[in-house]
Amino acid sequence: QVPLVPSGGGSVQAGGSLRLSCTAPGFTQNSCGMGWYRNTAARQREWVSSITPDGSALYADSVKGRFTISKDKAQDTVFLQMNSLKPEDTAMYLCKTWGPGTCSRTLWGQGTQVTVSS
Repeated sequence: QVPLVPSGGGSVQAGGSLRLSCTAPGFTQNSCGMGWYRNTAARQREWVSSITPDGSALYADSVKGRFTISKDKAQDTVFLQMNSLKPEDTAMYLCKTWGPGTCSRTLWGQGTQVTVSS
């Protein structure tokens, strides 16, 4: 299995926006869901958001109203639009698929760093 490597991270000031992308070949065909997670030294791995195979979006309370998850079925890509960023959103962001069969066997990649300065 190939590790998923998200892109789109960077450094922004508080209140700014970033859009992360994560491509998972076979994501649509295999009816996978995908989740976004973030790692920090203090909180270790924290779930951020998920999108289900039917397109329903789920969010952690800490990002609800600021982050939006979406997907492009044709490109097997899931996006995380992050608005109104706060310094506490600073983390390494990772993505992983879940669901039946091969969906649950994707590997954690390196992640993409998001740094928000005050």
